[in-house]
Formats: sequence, C-alpha cells, structure tokens
Amino acid sequence: MLVIRIPLAVLFFLLIAAVGTLACLARPFNPDNTRLFANIYSKYGLKILGIKLKIHNFTLKRSHTAVYIANHQDNLDLFVCGSVVPYRTVTIGKKSLKYLPLFGQLYWLAGNIFIDRKNSQKSAKTLDSSTIALQKNNTSIWVFAEGTRNRGKNILPFKSGAFRMAIEAQVPIIPICISSYKENLKLNKFVSGHASIRELEPIPTQGLTLDDTNELREKCWQLMKEEIEKLDQLTYAK
Repeated sequence: MLVIRIPLAVLFFLLIAAVGTLACLARPFNPDNTRLFANIYSKYGLKILGIKLKIHNFTLKRSHTAVYIANHQDNLDLFVCGSVVPYRTVTIGKKSLKYLPLFGQLYWLAGNIFIDRKNSQKSAKTLDSSTIALQKNNTSIWVFAEGTRNRGKNILPFKSGAFRMAIEAQVPIIPICISSYKENLKLNKFVSGHASIRELEPIPTQGLTLDDTNELREKCWQLMKEEIEKLDQLTYAK
C-alpha cells in the first residue's frame, strides 16, 4: 500500500500545484485563493493518504477578520487542515517554501505571506504588513503558532508574532486544535489513521496592549493543549 500511496500523493501534490499556479494567474494574490486550493488538496489528498477526518464546531463564514492559530505537526497538515481554511484567509509560511517546485509559486500567487525567521528585522516588517492586511483588507491570517513542526509528540511553546498581530489589529484570535494524528499514522494500511479538528471560541483582543502579549500567548497555549488532549482521548482511545 505504501509503495502506491506515497508516489500517488506526490504526483497529486505537484499536479494541483501546477494547475493552481496557472489558475491563480487569472486572479493573482486574491485572498480566497488559499482556501480554494487548500480545500482541493484536503478533499482528495486525504482519500489518497487514507486519513479519516472529523471536524467539530467549525464555522467557515465569518463577518469579521481574525487570527487563526493552529498546532503544527507535519507537512501533511496541508491535507488535514485544508478543508477548514476559512474564507479570505491567507497563511504565514517560512521563506524556504517559495523554492519548492510548483508549490512555491502557487503559495505565492495564492496571496500567502513569506516570513524570514532568520532575519528579525525582515520578520518584523512582514508582521507589520500582516497587521495592515487584518485592519484594512478584510483578510484573516492563519498561523502555526509554534513556528515549527512538533511531529505530533507534544505542542511546543508558541511564538509571539501571531499574538502581537492580533493585539495591534484589535481582532480576535481563534484557536484551531488538531488531534495528534502524526504519531498515530500508519500509511501502509488501507485506513492509515484518523484526525480530528476543533475550533475553539474566539478570544477577543479589544482593549489589550502589547504588554499583554505574553499573557495572551500562554492563555491560548494552555487552552489548546487541554483541548488537544481531549481530542486525542476521543479520537485514539482504545
């Protein structure tokens, strides 16, 4: 099963990237491009990978902008999370993504934002432009708040950037919790694994200042840690 599934998944990944790049040329940097192609990746990619997904309490349509924060396990998060990317939402990804053949071009044309974590000055400018997008462009932003993959082992400490953006733009933070699918995945089986996603209630930032960043970050981390543990019990308990 594995020798068929992996090449098929790679081929699918590249095919959608190529088609998506051409399609995005018709409406480059439209903030809904990301949702459209993330949905396609998820809908068919999960079937190829044999992952069963259950979504709890999720609302795609929003009347306001927000910063969505999610836990980050693996590159397969694209397939697992893609079906729940909300309308007019772009993501923040590491600069190296732009060099991925085909996908880098799709990611750029879809309106997503590259961040250079090795250059603090450039990172700050990126976060400033993201704040403007939240305030003026009616665009929400999706951030993997850990800043790197946790491999499904344990939720890592959050970086501060997402919380600074939300406070400066005075928009809510919406936590997206994904069960620990990575460590429970067996791609050599017909049904390789299960994943669950739950959206938590929006956390308001109105009235907060940058002095509240650390407290807000820790609050969100604790809420998500507890919810992921509940999802793991619900999804993987034998």
